[in-house]
Amino acid sequence: MKSYSLFTIFLLCLAILAVDILAFYWLQSITQLINSESLKTAINIIFWIFTAGLVILILLLKVTLEDINPRRKHLLVSSLSGLTISSFIPKLIFVVIISILFFSNFVFSEKESLIIIPLIGLCSGFLPFFIILYGFFRALYRFKVHRVTIKHKKLPKPFNGLKIIQISDIHLGSFNYKYHILDKAIKVINDAQPDFIFFTGDLVNNYAWELIGWEKVFKKLIAKKGKYAILGNHDYGDYSEWNSAQEKQDNFEKIKEFYKTIDFKLLLNQSEIIEKKKGKLAIIGVENWGKAPFKQYGNLQEALKNVSEIPFKILLSHDPTHWREEVIKKTGISLTLSGHTHGMQVGFQYKKMKWSPIKYKYKHWAGLYNENEKYLYVNRGLGWVGFPGRLGMRPEITLFKLFKK
Repeated sequence: MKSYSLFTIFLLCLAILAVDILAFYWLQSITQLINSESLKTAINIIFWIFTAGLVILILLLKVTLEDINPRRKHLLVSSLSGLTISSFIPKLIFVVIISILFFSNFVFSEKESLIIIPLIGLCSGFLPFFIILYGFFRALYRFKVHRVTIKHKKLPKPFNGLKIIQISDIHLGSFNYKYHILDKAIKVINDAQPDFIFFTGDLVNNYAWELIGWEKVFKKLIAKKGKYAILGNHDYGDYSEWNSAQEKQDNFEKIKEFYKTIDFKLLLNQSEIIEKKKGKLAIIGVENWGKAPFKQYGNLQEALKNVSEIPFKILLSHDPTHWREEVIKKTGISLTLSGHTHGMQVGFQYKKMKWSPIKYKYKHWAGLYNENEKYLYVNRGLGWVGFPGRLGMRPEITLFKLFKK
């Protein structure tokens, strides 16, 4: 909530109140079916206590946000955003559905309308409420393996059948030191016996102290040929207030040092050549590159200096917009791996069909894209930030198998 002005938060509270007033109006058509006056009164009182409490909490958190300990801040903001979403969205759907039913010419008698329409409206509110709860408490850590096969004519024969695991956007601060949550993901990754493990940025939300204790978890990851990582926009500390530039830099250095502790090679506008039986491929890693308001630390030309003659190149670049802006037409990079979008943590996927509101901001937001045999894969992220749930967009582990075409 820190990035939003008090005026914006005030408008959010007004929207909550407006929807709740309409929801309360239509709620009376449901409570009229209850014979007990005391029960009706209790429902009404509870309804408004919850609404008033939520609005007051939102305003109080915004006003006091600067003074809250950073270690508690993320938990409080995420919990309150989850509570707001689980309340606001179902009520909004309830208001829309029941309004449409009452003001449309549905084939109900007047007597039926008094019973059927309120019940349909009630169900329309409860259903999304339970779906959201599922996203909070179940889907959030139901890791899904996406298996991707890529055939490419530039892949050297010795690397035929190469297995790569990609993970991205872990945001460790959101796990609140619950180390066991990632045990299942670690097992899935190791059971795949990958040649390489690539991590494509956003290890933390903001702070190096989020990493405390996690080295024991990440040291369990095993890759036959190597483990590589890049930085994401959250890893620079740009979204926090610091007492000094030195304090911010110290935080940044600790995050970079963590990769050495867990045996990942952090590529900072750098590349590395991998050789196998006279075949060569290049692994390239750039710092975060994105369009405003995201800062551009990445320098692709610097990273490409030593690998221009290598035919098959794999680029790790956190923000998928980089692929369209600098990679496709200006380089010979065969495969780019990105993250960043999280698939907005909300969406719909069925076979080849997929949709998320994030598509209106990012053209390439989840899954595999191909243009003239230059591939981009956008990982949906393993963790979460802000919204403490996932709806139709489960946390992802990507397993690639590369073959010579």
